[in-house]
Amino acid sequence: MEKELWKPGNMLYPLPVVMVSVTDGEGHDNIITVAWTGTVCSDPPMLSVSLRPERYSYSMLKKTGEFVVNLVTEDLVYATDFCGVKSGRDLDKFREMKLTRLPASKVQAPMIGESPVNLECRVSQVIPLGTHDMFLAQIVAVHADRQYMDEKGKFHLEQARPVVYSHGDYLATGEKLGTFGYSVRKKGD
Repeated sequence: MEKELWKPGNMLYPLPVVMVSVTDGEGHDNIITVAWTGTVCSDPPMLSVSLRPERYSYSMLKKTGEFVVNLVTEDLVYATDFCGVKSGRDLDKFREMKLTRLPASKVQAPMIGESPVNLECRVSQVIPLGTHDMFLAQIVAVHADRQYMDEKGKFHLEQARPVVYSHGDYLATGEKLGTFGYSVRKKGD
């Protein structure tokens, strides 16, 4: 195979795309779309989000040290894009996108009701990296929409039709190709 050499850059795609909800603790909430996000630890459960300091949500997040990661579905793609290109300085994104503002159980920031999964987070460390600062955070509560649970209590996120982001495009996730460990299971297991 012939490969073309490119300058160093972010080519780790696709990425999860999420809507992060924040508050300033004084009655002003906002939603920011984030693709620079990911899991960083299982125990304690932690994730990271990276934001540019000039973004409106940055100062809110820095002030309160709390936020909610709201997973995105195909039904939320328009709102996700809108929340990524419009500034909360100019408008209330919850109202504009007709999103349901729900109270979180452990943090001040609101949850987005239409999201199938909401992860309440508390910042443990902020790491300046260059264009972005990374907020490492502990997940302090998880909310999962009951409509995606089966009779045994297993959550089926795939039924919510989650979305990923790649080079400026929002993409639907595909069909299941296997399960963890299927490559080493004995036939008949």
